[in-house]
Amino acid sequence: MIKTEQEYKRSLEQLKHHERLLAEQRKELEEMGLTEEQIERGLSPARLFQERIKAEVEEYERYKSGNFDMTCTFDNIGRQLIAFRIYKGLSQAELAKRLGVSAPQVSRDERNEYGGASMEKVKQVLKALGMEVKIVPSDWNKLTV
Repeated sequence: MIKTEQEYKRSLEQLKHHERLLAEQRKELEEMGLTEEQIERGLSPARLFQERIKAEVEEYERYKSGNFDMTCTFDNIGRQLIAFRIYKGLSQAELAKRLGVSAPQVSRDERNEYGGASMEKVKQVLKALGMEVKIVPSDWNKLTV
């Protein structure tokens, strides 16, 4: 998961670099006289790596634009907090300042996707992001009042 603008820019450069590499490798394999099937099999691992980076770039871009699921479970609360920070346009350093902690602390928390974070910590991060959480039953729409 891309968590910073710097990682995002680095990933974009990596994608460009891999596209050039794949084109060069394809050309070399064609010059060797390999069939299309053999070429595709040979390039498959590199393509998988490229697709993973591309998916992460697209995920980061979705978060920046606010295009993400606003409902979350306790299993993905950490990723959701990171997505909210990205959407709000805050760097890890800016969030750290709002929380009154060091930037490396926010980086560690995000690297671990807030694994093991207390509800109090989650509430503090949400407050620093100008957001709040509401807990509703999963069958909320089925309840009759």
